[in-house]
Amino acid sequence: MTAFRLNRRSALGLIAGPVLLPLARRARAQTLEKLSFNTDWRAQAEHGGYYQAIAAGLYRARGIELDLRPGGPSLNIGQMLLAGRVDMIMSNSFEAFTYVREQAPFFTIASIFQKDPQVMIAHPGTGFDSFEKMRGRPLLISNGSRSTFWPYLRKKYGLSDAQLRPYNFNMAPFLADPQAIQQGFVTSEVYSIAKALGKQPEVLLIADAGFSAYQTTIAISKKLAREKKELIQRFVDATLEGWTQYLDGGPVTDAANALIKRDNPEQTDDRIHHAIKELNARGIVRSGDALSGGIGAMSDARWQGFYESMVDVDVLPKGLDARQAYTLEFVNKGIGK
Repeated sequence: MTAFRLNRRSALGLIAGPVLLPLARRARAQTLEKLSFNTDWRAQAEHGGYYQAIAAGLYRARGIELDLRPGGPSLNIGQMLLAGRVDMIMSNSFEAFTYVREQAPFFTIASIFQKDPQVMIAHPGTGFDSFEKMRGRPLLISNGSRSTFWPYLRKKYGLSDAQLRPYNFNMAPFLADPQAIQQGFVTSEVYSIAKALGKQPEVLLIADAGFSAYQTTIAISKKLAREKKELIQRFVDATLEGWTQYLDGGPVTDAANALIKRDNPEQTDDRIHHAIKELNARGIVRSGDALSGGIGAMSDARWQGFYESMVDVDVLPKGLDARQAYTLEFVNKGIGK
């Protein structure tokens, strides 16, 4: 699954003399260990830290050659991870508990997003300034979301399944109904809807309702994390440094954005700018545990609290050990704090 690291210590021991030793060290530094990582969708600013770490040479500086693979609608990256076809994937809290429930030897080693970037979107001027205002209005929510955040919102705000309408990632039904409220991502659908309407829609971040799922996490096999601990730590450190640079912005991110547009020509400078602005303004990356532990941080309390909140709405079963869903070994080191 991964390339094993070349151990050059014995070779160095055969080389005598102070003149030749620096040459050997340079040769060793050029040996890169390979890792593969699959994102959850086509290239976009929401993956910017990985592209930044590639463009700025942060992985290579740590002896890593990263094969960054964009996701897409036809790819089941979870199955690819289970089958050993990729070393790591971009995942989420729900998938982590699926591993626990199925006793699969995989877990989460970092969470790039402290807040889930999903939002509920309403037409401008319709008074959508609180989640209670969802009552009685048609709600366009996807099948997948009906078993994740929807049960939480339904119970907390007294909503009803009778309000649900199909959402197939097409904004036409929303645009046709001024009273409709649609799910989306603050970094993408909000941009598209604003363009279509000619003004900003009204938006509420689901995380601000107390929905505490970690998002865009890094999932990996426990075996790889154990056997290649030092390599994985270097990967995590370079990734978090990449996110630090990317969110800080400026000309240093131009090369990363060029890579994003190369991998996904649908991404424009305007779209990328919007996404970065929202990531920063809403504290998607730098909030929660990241305020004390740095980007990628996680905590036992947050994992346990999320698990209990999902048990409370019958999304996750009782009796799971939340501590099996993750490890804190690779994060909480203050990078990007």
